[in-house]
Amino acid sequence: MRLHQNLDDFEAFYSMLDDSHAGLDPTRSRILDSQLVLLLANHIGDMSVLREAFALARVKLDVIRPAPENAG
Repeated sequence: MRLHQNLDDFEAFYSMLDDSHAGLDPTRSRILDSQLVLLLANHIGDMSVLREAFALARVKLDVIRPAPENAG
């Protein structure tokens, strides 16, 4: 799995991602994110890569926004 920046134009990608959420309420925004995950997972198709991506995303989530102390 590539962990270095691999996009030809990161700024254009981020802008496209941001624009795709414009005008959506939080529920529809989460649905859009879920649809993107499913489409990209299908495109990747390799379960070992997908497992690694989910594991890394979970670790990064705790770094970016730690769980509340009383979460359980």
